Amino acid sequence: MALFEYFPNYVWNLSMSIAVASGAELGEIMDMCKPLLEKAEAGEDAGTGAFMEQWVAQADKLSELAAEDEAAGRLLSASDKLYRAALYYITAERMQGQGHPGREETYAKGLQAFSRYIYFGGINAQRVEIPYGDKVLAGYFTRAAGVQGPAPAVLFLNGLDSCKELLWGSRLPEALARRGISCLSLDQPGTGEALRLQDLPAFPESERWGTPVYEWLAARDDVDGAKVGVTGISLGGYYAPRVCANEPRFASGAVWGANHNWIEVQHRRLKREGENPVPHYWAHVQWVFGASDRDDFFARAGAMHLNGQMEKIRVPFLVTHGAKDRQISLDYAHQSYDQLVNSPRRELKIFTDREGGVEHVGADNMSFGRSYIADWFAETLGGRVA
Repeated sequence: MALFEYFPNYVWNLSMSIAVASGAELGEIMDMCKPLLEKAEAGEDAGTGAFMEQWVAQADKLSELAAEDEAAGRLLSASDKLYRAALYYITAERMQGQGHPGREETYAKGLQAFSRYIYFGGINAQRVEIPYGDKVLAGYFTRAAGVQGPAPAVLFLNGLDSCKELLWGSRLPEALARRGISCLSLDQPGTGEALRLQDLPAFPESERWGTPVYEWLAARDDVDGAKVGVTGISLGGYYAPRVCANEPRFASGAVWGANHNWIEVQHRRLKREGENPVPHYWAHVQWVFGASDRDDFFARAGAMHLNGQMEKIRVPFLVTHGAKDRQISLDYAHQSYDQLVNSPRRELKIFTDREGGVEHVGADNMSFGRSYIADWFAETLGGRVA
């Protein structure tokens, strides 16, 4: 199993592969990417403006076609097109450096297209806004299928550069719902709307927002507060264990890609050890953490590691990782697992060539991680696997 390596650099291939895994049409991918091949040869940072131009043009066309469907009363067809439009807008925006012309407008188009996708399609993804100080954290709540009364639920967290729409695109919320478990896909501080619209940067102590989000979930009349789990993808592999370690009311946890010592990874990236997830990387992480420069970023992110945290987890916990992850070394999965000394049920699942999902968070094949994590929560929170 391998990443779809169309471009000559990892970062562009990662974005393209995530889009494919999230429901892009391959023909549309090729139409957008073929004119970009020459641009990509200049490196991961150069040419990202051209990337946005191509992907936004395709998304705009899909939005126009969806409007024609809407005018004809064909709302389900409109919904399908609007989902892909949202995916392409969001992928285009994710590839840009902070302050790039058109970035804010592109993100707004992505949010609008996704909202209309949900509305026209009757999609099981209710937009919610959770009070957080004088601001809000936005998310999508996906209801458990076939459950009468309160159901188990899972809080699903972003990585460094994802957003709740991409969490939805991973189809983990759908996989959990089929197993009788609700899911909240969240834009936590430093990601998605929290960063872009609420000016909420990232910080190491994820329990500061994890506890109020847990309490919001547990207070819902359709959620069983004693059966709430937490998971995260990529840098969510740091946030989720940290939340679980410091908010004991979470009943189970899992990570889709371990991220045991992210600050150490940053020092390695200074030496160009390992791949970056997005172009314009150092400007991106400074923006995410609200830092004024690189030194300020390293000061703000200095506590982004799980040493001394994993030992606090006293509930079932799953660590998953791809055997050939080029961003976060497999060693970090072993470190997280080895420190789960007080978990009553700990498990380490490494995805290998035999199945797939060997790249970072399964960008080569997300189906195996999605199913494994969904089954884990079904078994530890009281859902169903058949």
